[in-house]
Amino acid sequence: MQAYQSGNFSHTEFVLNGFSGLKENRWLLFFPFFMLFVLSTFANSALIFVIKTQRSLHSPMCVLIGAMAFVDLSLPVFFVPKMLLGFLFNWDDISFLGCLVQMFFLLFVGTFQSSILLWMALDRYAAICIPLRYNDYLNTSTCLKLIITAVLRNGMFVVIVVVLAGNLSYCTSNVIDHCFCEHMALVGLACGSTLINSVFGLVAVFCITTVDCICIVISYVKIFYSVFKSGKSSRKAIHTCTTHIIVMCVTYTCTMTAFLSYRIRNSLSPNIRVLTSIMYILLPSCFNPIIYGIRTKEIREQLMKLVWRSKITRASVKVSSVTCK
Repeated sequence: MQAYQSGNFSHTEFVLNGFSGLKENRWLLFFPFFMLFVLSTFANSALIFVIKTQRSLHSPMCVLIGAMAFVDLSLPVFFVPKMLLGFLFNWDDISFLGCLVQMFFLLFVGTFQSSILLWMALDRYAAICIPLRYNDYLNTSTCLKLIITAVLRNGMFVVIVVVLAGNLSYCTSNVIDHCFCEHMALVGLACGSTLINSVFGLVAVFCITTVDCICIVISYVKIFYSVFKSGKSSRKAIHTCTTHIIVMCVTYTCTMTAFLSYRIRNSLSPNIRVLTSIMYILLPSCFNPIIYGIRTKEIREQLMKLVWRSKITRASVKVSSVTCK
């Protein structure tokens, strides 16, 4: 027991025990989360397929929407299949290395939600406020610079967060009260001080999410100021910006709710905290492609054309089969 308390021992295997309060009824959670996973996978895959195959949708904004769909498609893949298997068969074990790898990919890919929303805001700013110089500001060179900057910035902070978590000693419990390796859920099991982890986690959130959010707000304030000042008819511009603002609000609300749930843990039950952390990934993944598919006219028209073509193809196949008989 002394070895545990002194920190000379550290667990190498962990148990993901989210929704432990449900006990033997955890298997019932398989069905709602499976349906959300299927919805996310289908909606984002369909959106990516339409944008990729339709040349009329190869504009910078539609490409950014496709990039967001790819992020929304990828995030649940990193934890939902294992979570569903855990609900059905109690396959909740995960190695320490596997836990850190899962944490890295969830954090790294997740940070690009914020980055892509910022790129969308910059694209709208250039298209509405300085349309004559749009191609000068948003060209291939600029896009590469934005991508490289985001990869380096997001990757640096995420690597440090994961390395700091990996250097802790986990000598008390090896039961993670979560369905995936959430950063604070794992760090909360460490013996010894975790002050550095908490402080750097806040710094990472500020330097990535908060900074991006501030830049997005500034961009949209300038956009609306320019639109209303010019007095021009710009319903399309406002409609496009409103779509991005809806997606931004959904994404940031879910993210901040999950982030704060571990800072006010005494006020929330463990099951509510776990549910909040899961839904901050699944909700945007499910609703973002639906919002873009419905509110973006170009994408909506191409989706309707594909549906119409598929109906015509099926009808012609039926007619030909009847004729052959």
